[in-house]
Amino acid sequence: DTFLAQVIKLVEECQGSKIPIQAFADKITARFVPVVIVIALLTFAIWLLFTPYLVKILFWAQSFLPWVKPELSPISLAIFAAVAVLVIACPCALGLATPTALMVGSGLGAERGILFRSGEAIQTLQEVKAIVLDKTGTITKGRPEVTDIVPSNLTESELLEYSASLESGSEHPLALAIIESARARNIKLSQPENLEAIAGKGIIGKVNGKEVLIGNRFLLEEKGIEYSFLTDKIEELEKKAKTIILVAINQKLAGIIAIADALKEDSKEALKDLKKLGLKLIMLTGDNERTAKAIAQELGIDQVRANVLPADKQKEIERLQKEYGIVAMVGDGINDAPALTQANVGIAIGTGTDIAIEASDVTLVRGNLSSVVTAIKLSKATFKKIKQNLFWALFYNVIAIPLAMLGLLHPVIAEIAMAASSINVVTNSLRLKKEL
Repeated sequence: DTFLAQVIKLVEECQGSKIPIQAFADKITARFVPVVIVIALLTFAIWLLFTPYLVKILFWAQSFLPWVKPELSPISLAIFAAVAVLVIACPCALGLATPTALMVGSGLGAERGILFRSGEAIQTLQEVKAIVLDKTGTITKGRPEVTDIVPSNLTESELLEYSASLESGSEHPLALAIIESARARNIKLSQPENLEAIAGKGIIGKVNGKEVLIGNRFLLEEKGIEYSFLTDKIEELEKKAKTIILVAINQKLAGIIAIADALKEDSKEALKDLKKLGLKLIMLTGDNERTAKAIAQELGIDQVRANVLPADKQKEIERLQKEYGIVAMVGDGINDAPALTQANVGIAIGTGTDIAIEASDVTLVRGNLSSVVTAIKLSKATFKKIKQNLFWALFYNVIAIPLAMLGLLHPVIAEIAMAASSINVVTNSLRLKKEL
């Protein structure tokens, strides 16, 4: 149950998993082996039938290939050539091409606080065209603070007392900001009653016998509460990238509370790096449109989807998949879990909720957005190594098998060459450590 045990489990599962390109390599190997056996039998037959002509090649090569023995009997030459074909074509390098690169890549990821749940996630991540980012706790620190209190018919302390008392049963980051602000002013909180949380909109309940409602404008419109006389103030605060909480007591607007959530230190630079990688950036948030657009403009985010209810996040991912193809989602909250599962690659901020981590394909232990950049670069580098390994494994066989068929490779030399090809695949994979 420890964090370390879970990390070890994730890394082991990833290193033991197969990715789509590995299935391709397995198919090649499954066909390659019987083909090589047929080639070896044909080589044996051809040497027996055309020994006088083939021996001439051996006499020519003898001057620079000392292991060539043209004076051997036809049957010996045929056996040597057939065995050399079988040995040189052993598909070890093909079999090692993917798992060695995958093991090094996932190991490097774990060292840097990036946990891949499966090998498939590594392959898919390097193909991503667009990245969808949650706002609170992903782009921002997730530790919002109250910046402005604008009462309508109460004092600031009274407005904060009713608000914090109602929110005292909540663990929402915005609720915690209000509670913390009340505690900082030494305001005594009351026990709320008849609490009802309305997903994506707010909370309703009773405090000191009064019906208190806290939420966004959608909740107030739904309950028929007038707030238009504070519209100018709301818009002014929203343009400063602040989230607005409306408070109503007994069906009348009591005031507004503005909350700001500071950006993570590395958010701006990380998003700039993601754009350099040619990715489309989309922010998905339940926050209001003005606040979301103000943050997006500051960070250079391409598209904004604001006022998105938790139930609709998954649908937004589906729509974006139709538009862009392969989409990654970065999130940290419980309400992000369905979207993380829907995305081609779900990336969870490790400092977020357990359910988000469980629903994801990649977990960023340190919770920095710069880790997303590292994960994508690692994915691209690992997949590049896999393709290099497969190329050299196949290229080696294309060159070596004809030489073995001509009798120019002694079985022992063929065995050394076969082992060397496997060593080359392993060392090429290990070069990832120096390249990243």
